[in-house]
Order: sequence, then structure tokens, then C-alpha cells
Amino acid sequence: MGVNVREINGNNMPKKPSFKGVKWIVIGAAAIFVAVNSFTIVPAGNTGVVLTLGEVSANPLSEGFHMKAPFVQTVENMSNKIQVYETPASAVSKDLQTVSSSIAVNYRLVSDKSPDMYKNVGVDYQTILITPVVQECMKSATAKYNAEQLITDRESVSNEVKTALDSKLNAYGIYIEKFNIVNFDFSAEFNTAIEAKQVAEQNLLKTKTEQEQAKVIANTEAEKKVIAAKAEAEAILKQAQAQADANKLLEESLSNKVIAYEQIQKWDGVMPKVTGKDGGLLIDVNIDDKAAPSGQNN
Repeated sequence: MGVNVREINGNNMPKKPSFKGVKWIVIGAAAIFVAVNSFTIVPAGNTGVVLTLGEVSANPLSEGFHMKAPFVQTVENMSNKIQVYETPASAVSKDLQTVSSSIAVNYRLVSDKSPDMYKNVGVDYQTILITPVVQECMKSATAKYNAEQLITDRESVSNEVKTALDSKLNAYGIYIEKFNIVNFDFSAEFNTAIEAKQVAEQNLLKTKTEQEQAKVIANTEAEKKVIAAKAEAEAILKQAQAQADANKLLEESLSNKVIAYEQIQKWDGVMPKVTGKDGGLLIDVNIDDKAAPSGQNN
């Protein structure tokens, strides 16, 4: 049986793929890849730092959709949200007490400074810039206060550290929103001494309070006695005045009776002579009854 060469080389042979179709597939894929790299989206709360062949642009991108040159420009996102940095810190107080503290720093990077921060420091500016400055400012502020003052004036210490941080970091575009000293910790010996002092102060305050209360009670009792003495004196005075008034009335009454008695004792028993003249009464007290003749009446 012979082989038909024509049949082998005829239309029954598989067709080779079309070069034109592959070309369009490649062109489409390249177009999609270029399109994808021709835009960027900056998330909310971030600033886009544009790099053109590695060179940092001074004009950052705001939030949202932006076009860019594909393969030539890249965009690095820098967060402008408030971030929290927590770290332990060790320092020495003014009275040479070792102070271990736990601090929290709320900070943010302003958008306008994002390109400079990326160019001069990089994206890990918290480790490179913020951490050493926080430790330095904490040590400097702690050294101005005694250990006891660090406890009682914690707010003042926090404000002082925040002010120092702002003065050192604002130039980089980093602003401190809040600085908190979460906790202070001292040596066991110092804690024992502080506790003993607080107990002594509380006992002293209790003693003073008791003394003041006793003084108030004593003053109250003294005032009561003064009021009672005044009331008693006023009562005695009124009683004496009443007795004096009674004595005066008695004296006046007795005087009138004594006078009447003396008049009676001096009376000779002769009634006064009374004559009338023009309807009036006249008492002749100069008539001498002894001179009149016996048995004669005037």
C-alpha cells in the first residue's frame, strides 16, 4: 500500500499559529501594564512623595487619584496621621535617684514636610529621629526635679518635655500632639522612704486636726461660759435694781410715816380755829387759847 504524499502535505496538516494574533495579545498586555503604572492612589491621611528616577519632587501629592509617568515616576506614601510612640526611659533625678519611667508620645508629620523628611531621614524617621530626641529631653527634664517632685509635679515635667521636643522636632515637620508620663518607678529603698514619709505626714495631719477640733470645742465651751456669765450678771443686776427700787419705795413710805408720826407727837391736842371770809377758809394759827378767859368762846 503506497503513501499518498499529497494527503500528508495537504489540507489535513495542522495549521501554524497566526503571528498577527500573538502580536495583538502582546500589545494589549503591554498597554494594560502601562496603564496600571500610569496612575497612583494616595490613601486618606497620607501624602504621596513623588520620585522621578530616584529624585524627590518638592511637590507632594495629596489624598486621592493622581496620574504619573509610568516606569519613570514612583510614589512613596508618608502618613500624616497622629501616631503613638511608647517607650521606656531611664534617667537620674536632681537628688541622684535612678528614675525608670514609661512614656507615650503622640506625634504627626505635616504634609508639606513629607518630601524633605523622605529625602533627609527616610520613612523610618521614628527610630532615626524621634527616639533619641525623646530620650535626651526626658533625661534633661528629669535632672531638674527631685524624685519627690517628679511624682507631685508630673504634669509640669510632661509639659517641659513636650516643649523641648517641639523645639527640636518642629523644624523637621514633626509636631508633638501630646506627651504623657505613664509611670514613674524608683528604687525599693526610695519607695520605702516615701511611704514612711507619707505615713508620718498623715499622722501629723491627723494630730493637727485633732488639736484644732479640741481647740474649737474649748473655744465653744469658753464662749458658752462667757454667755452664761453675762446672762447671770445681767440677772443679778436686774435683781439688784429691782431690790433698790423696792428699797427706795420702802424708804419713801417709811419717811412719810415717820413725818406723820412726828407731827402727831408734836400736836398739843388743840384743833385749829377756822373762820370763813367771803366764802373762803382761813386758819388762825396765832390764837392763844390760854389767854382767853375760862368759859368764854370767841
